Amino acid sequence: MIYDLPKEVLEGLNKARKEDYSKKNRLRVMVGDVVFPVLRYWESGFSLDVKVAPKLRGFVDLYDGADHLAQCLIVLSSVKGDERIFEFKRHTQVVEEVPIDFEKRNDLPVALISSA
Repeated sequence: MIYDLPKEVLEGLNKARKEDYSKKNRLRVMVGDVVFPVLRYWESGFSLDVKVAPKLRGFVDLYDGADHLAQCLIVLSSVKGDERIFEFKRHTQVVEEVPIDFEKRNDLPVALISSA
């Protein structure tokens, strides 16, 4: 095994890994009308490319392709290498239906039959 690779080779490998991940990854963060691709995502936060993403703070929307996953309140945590690390202060999943606060009965009629 080779333990010490030339600097150019390491940079090329890192660039190829990053490009491959960005092609497979569909996660996006939307701030207003501006969209940023997510480099990494985990339970308590995500990271964006430091060259593209500004220092964000506040509410953002998280998408997987066209699917709206969550509304998040974020803060900038740190910058590590070429990534800006953001942490969630609040992470609310988006649901399709409005939650109800009562029990749905199973024996309710499904239609009304009127006499003609």
